[in-house]
Amino acid sequence: MTDRQRVLLIEDEPNIIEAIRFVLSRDGWQVATHPEGRGAVEAVRDRMPDVLILDVMLPDRSGYDILADLRADEALRDLPIMVLTARGQSKEREMALEIGADVFMTKPFSNAEMLEAVRALAHRRDTA
Repeated sequence: MTDRQRVLLIEDEPNIIEAIRFVLSRDGWQVATHPEGRGAVEAVRDRMPDVLILDVMLPDRSGYDILADLRADEALRDLPIMVLTARGQSKEREMALEIGADVFMTKPFSNAEMLEAVRALAHRRDTA
């Protein structure tokens, strides 16, 4: 990993936020959070993270709508995005990938799985 080590986590569940923050911080990542759908796109623009972790079910706005807005924005089109959801059905996965998610991960997830996915997303961005 290069010096780009910023993750933005858009998630409303405090226990998930703390689990992800713990795992990634321990690996050297700077983890910023945003707790709701409202203002999420602006939070991404303001922070310009190297990797975005985006929950699907958020207060005020769907993660899918946020994802679509991010992919429509030329400056954010190549941002590596992991979609995180408690709904693991294949139609959810297909929709997330079709809209533009790079990785689809279901809750609950293992710490190792989360860390590996974020590292892979960062590596993909670094080699693009």
